[in-house]
Amino acid sequence: MKNVVTLSIMMLLVSGLSEAKVSSEVAKALGEELTAVGAQAQGNTAGTIPSYAGGLTQNSEADIYQNVFAKEKPLFIITAKNLAEYKENLSPGQLAMFAKYPESYTMPVYTSHRTASMPESIEAKAKKNAVTAELVDGGNGLKNFDEVLPFPIPASGLEVVWNHITRFRGGSVEINQAIIPVQSDGSFSPVVINAQLTPPQYLKGGSDKELDENILFYYTGTTKSPARLSGNILLIHETIDQVKEPRKAWIYNAGQRRIRRAPQVAYDAPGLDGLQTVDQTDMFSGAPDRYDWTLVGKKELYIPYNAYQMMDKDVEYDDIIAKNHIDQKNTRYELHRVWQVEATLKEGTRHIYSKRTLFLDEDSWQVAVADHYDNRGQLWRLSEGHMAQFVNADTPWYAAITSYDLFSGRYLISLTNEERNAFKFGKLLKRKHFTSASVRRSGKR
Repeated sequence: MKNVVTLSIMMLLVSGLSEAKVSSEVAKALGEELTAVGAQAQGNTAGTIPSYAGGLTQNSEADIYQNVFAKEKPLFIITAKNLAEYKENLSPGQLAMFAKYPESYTMPVYTSHRTASMPESIEAKAKKNAVTAELVDGGNGLKNFDEVLPFPIPASGLEVVWNHITRFRGGSVEINQAIIPVQSDGSFSPVVINAQLTPPQYLKGGSDKELDENILFYYTGTTKSPARLSGNILLIHETIDQVKEPRKAWIYNAGQRRIRRAPQVAYDAPGLDGLQTVDQTDMFSGAPDRYDWTLVGKKELYIPYNAYQMMDKDVEYDDIIAKNHIDQKNTRYELHRVWQVEATLKEGTRHIYSKRTLFLDEDSWQVAVADHYDNRGQLWRLSEGHMAQFVNADTPWYAAITSYDLFSGRYLISLTNEERNAFKFGKLLKRKHFTSASVRRSGKR
């Protein structure tokens, strides 16, 4: 499907608004022709994308690993041989995977289910933000913004990206996951991390207006294995306006028993094994100031969705990881509407990516697919966020994330299948847990 101007953008253009916030009249569309968080409620004319019906119902007792669509079979499987039939609904990075691995790379496509759902309290905040939230400092920060989704009716690429950065992730969460670099021969060695992520609103005792004024969330990541890295801890205070107040990061080195500030944990600093940049974490994170963000529009794209097989406890890492790319039989792609945003590196700034194209799921505001280009303008990496709806926390998030290097044949994947207590939502922590002194005291070797 060709890019289209959505109803929400048309309303903004007609109203002539130049600010990020919209009028109360425009905001009335939320919960009517738009969903409560800004997606088009109606399905597509072909019937291949259904109308939104509220998503998967919240169930705090549900098994989050249960594949509720396990009995479904693929509608069809995209291969290099039939690619021409489906290329209009694929990103350049996805097309490049078929070109590089024509004999092995496939995409099983299933019936589309709009399962994303969020609590009513979050939907209410999105609707309130629509008429109050504004960009500040050239788009690097926010004001009059409450916790999540400042721009449910966006009018610019930067506003769409801010919705991803601030999207709801279940409140306070503890995750045990493996970050796995996979070499070109298919060999791999997992790095297992215990992570705690807590927005200030979910701290024990609640948020402190003065202390948390520019804080999006607090984070600790403790390495559990391999032994050579065990006990290392990354502490982050994720700021909202990272130009005004850069991300605060510390690294505790268990071997040295020392904690140090880590200002290098930002932008294009290399992540694990050099297979992605720091700002590729969570598909995109951190300060957006090095790019000009263009809102291309909406299109229909085959994206990873309802990826319960990717975190199935009966599936081992060996079952998923293969040479060149994961075993695609474990994936599930569906046709969904996405926001397409193109980031172009600003003149006078530096980053290893000269251009990035992000495709964001309209129902969850998560980046589902991202294409990354090097400084010669060549497509370099493809990232895919395999979405699942965590019904116990009423939140969409990632079951897995893949990042493919199209030059080297290596890739990076995050998985939780073999980890105990992979996702624990609702664990409340005290503010002091996220201090450098606390990290130093908890450090072990």
